[in-house]
Amino acid sequence: MTATEQTEARPRGTRLPRRARRNQLLGAAQEVFVAQGYHAAAMDDIAERAGVSKPVLYQHFPGKLELYLALLDQHCEALLAAVRQALASTQDNKLRVAATMDAYFAFVEHEGGAFRLVFESDLTNEPTVRERVDQVSYDCAKLVSAVIAEDTDLGPEQSMLLAVSLCGMAQVTARHWLSSGQKVPREVAHGLIASLAWRGIAGFPIQH
Repeated sequence: MTATEQTEARPRGTRLPRRARRNQLLGAAQEVFVAQGYHAAAMDDIAERAGVSKPVLYQHFPGKLELYLALLDQHCEALLAAVRQALASTQDNKLRVAATMDAYFAFVEHEGGAFRLVFESDLTNEPTVRERVDQVSYDCAKLVSAVIAEDTDLGPEQSMLLAVSLCGMAQVTARHWLSSGQKVPREVAHGLIASLAWRGIAGFPIQH
């Protein structure tokens, strides 16, 4: 049974431990926000989707923005963890590039459309949302830049510029790949982008 089916199947009023209830509410909210966008979504819709009353929803989240930010934090942390894991998965830098590119492809492909909350939010004019989106982009690039700085003769600022470029390429390409219908298999798609990125980054002098 999928998460959506579980949400739909859960009868209204079923008592759950607080953490389980919070996760259930976040799951329902994600479905509504992804389908409708922040501005069109209503707390009534989310409560109905979760099979709870509005007072129960408000016990966990004081408002729609707080609910959205909780989801955004969850998925920003997931992306950052995926990039960190990719970089730590090998000491071979060519393979590191491939793993990092695939981390972005896996993130956008994940069921539920969570990436839309991070990269395609209709709430980017809200400072607290913009801050989180900018921060996760910076943090991912910072992880990559540390590897570049460690393994090349480049300074921290130069390494960061390259890292921002690599992460941006991965993110934009992965989103295009998904929106265009995934006509290229994921392993081929991220491999193409990794090959392009590696041919560029491999040309910088190795640190001795």
